[in-house]
Amino acid sequence: MRALVVQHDHVTEPGLVGARLQERGYDLTVITVVPEHRHHAPNVTFDFPDADGWDLIVSLGAPWSVYDETAVGSWIGGELALLRKAHHLGVPVLGVCFGAQALTTALGGSVQAAPRPEIGWVEVDTDDPSLVGPGPWFQWHYDRCVLPPGAREVARNAVCAQAFRAGRSLGVQFHPEITTAMVRGWIETGGAQQCVRHGVDPAELLTVSRAMEPTARVNARRLVDGFLGQAAGSVD
Repeated sequence: MRALVVQHDHVTEPGLVGARLQERGYDLTVITVVPEHRHHAPNVTFDFPDADGWDLIVSLGAPWSVYDETAVGSWIGGELALLRKAHHLGVPVLGVCFGAQALTTALGGSVQAAPRPEIGWVEVDTDDPSLVGPGPWFQWHYDRCVLPPGAREVARNAVCAQAFRAGRSLGVQFHPEITTAMVRGWIETGGAQQCVRHGVDPAELLTVSRAMEPTARVNARRLVDGFLGQAAGSVD
């Protein structure tokens, strides 16, 4: 089984989600849109592969906004086309944070600024714990999804929709793939200033994230298994 993983920047890797997919028999092809030397100027040119021929597509997080094409660049249009065609073909998509926002936009929804940012470990209210558990899940975002027509919200909190299903696809606002190395990488590439600006101690965030590693691994495995068994395994 072949899975395409869209990695938008050099820090945000498939992590725990990728590891579980490999355990479940998926061969991962990881493409990186923005190379490290363009991290602060992400308006690169990138050609996405066709959606056909994949058994699964994963779109990961990114430190940018889907709707800010001036900063991100025209490549976002190529990704939206990829996700839209995947949905049309019935290829399951797992969208994570930015990836969830790209998925909702591709399917006719939209993305807007959240009433407040979420940075850290947060529990969510879920309608289906066998698909999306209550967490705690790692969050680092400033935007939220306005769900596309026909999508079903699965989990939420006071800030935003935290998970939704659309056909065989699943979008989650949180980061089930998170590892301590990723948290450290985000802190070191401008996240420390963001944390301080919003009253979060970056050193404490890293310490808590390290302590949460066993829980994060269990939660990621359950989410991937639920996605493969319910959303991706469904016939629409």
